[in-house]
Amino acid sequence: MKEVRTLYVDAGEDGVRLDRWFKRRWPHLNHIQLNKLFRSGQVRVDGSRAKADTKLAAGSQIRVPPLPDAPDPSEKGKLSPRDIAFARSLVLYEDEEVLALNKPAGLAVQGGTKTTHHIDKLLSAWGEGVDRPKLVHRLDRDTSGVLLLGKTPAAAARLSGAFAKRKAQKTYWAIVSGNPHPTEGVIELHLAKRGVGDRELVVPADPKDKDGQPAETEFVSISRAGPRVTWMALRPHTGRTHQLRAHMKAIGHPILGDPKYGDEKSAPLSEGLKLQLHARSIVLPHPTVGTLAIEAPLSPEMQAGFAKFGFSEDEAEYDPFARRQTKRR
Repeated sequence: MKEVRTLYVDAGEDGVRLDRWFKRRWPHLNHIQLNKLFRSGQVRVDGSRAKADTKLAAGSQIRVPPLPDAPDPSEKGKLSPRDIAFARSLVLYEDEEVLALNKPAGLAVQGGTKTTHHIDKLLSAWGEGVDRPKLVHRLDRDTSGVLLLGKTPAAAARLSGAFAKRKAQKTYWAIVSGNPHPTEGVIELHLAKRGVGDRELVVPADPKDKDGQPAETEFVSISRAGPRVTWMALRPHTGRTHQLRAHMKAIGHPILGDPKYGDEKSAPLSEGLKLQLHARSIVLPHPTVGTLAIEAPLSPEMQAGFAKFGFSEDEAEYDPFARRQTKRR
């Protein structure tokens, strides 16, 4: 972009940081490039210089200076026709504002030093710049299921806001070792990242611990395979790293197939299985009108767990947590 433009902050972007507002529109801009623009005063909000962490208000005017061009899509990294077809095959739901993907287990959401194949890269199948869908939440690499994205900056802001304000109801299915008692309830345990041996794990922390973060998970037992394992519905009310895996481990019922949070009881039950955790559904307000209700079919990994222990999908209610809500009234 070689000209100066004036853009307006959408109502759904009220309260968004200035640097994030830019990244949603021009994701190819890096941290250094953005900070240079802010420091030099080339970016202005309602006529005034602004910093990266400036909170924007709906209707504000943003002076956008000439920006570096996005990388040529013909350069290295361009998606192959096969990658594009694969990305498109993951679509559970799509409209002009929302994209919902069925993330496979084993596929990372974002890249890293040793991760070159990931969801974020595959989003180029929809275009670059403002046409590129924006992630609004995350799933662990080995967790399968619903992954939601905004197809416009405004839609991404509204969807992110729904998650932040706990208006998004996420339901995960998990197979855990043993039979939790009580069969339903809420786990409230602060969590912190700790170095354990040569690995980093998320573990329970004292509420006074400066590294600890409050974490809350609602749970309901759906079915049991004797005393060995239980199929559960889990609903996180906070979004901490490895929250569900760490919480189930903390109450003595780790999720099967988990190489990080398993124990001596779950290990033999996990034989032949990958992580038995699946983001089954998300229900939240649509960015424009109505309600979104997206459901992902069982992944091959979860199908293997269901087959091993004799579970059937029709044993579960559409919303396993509805009966808890009824009891609380």
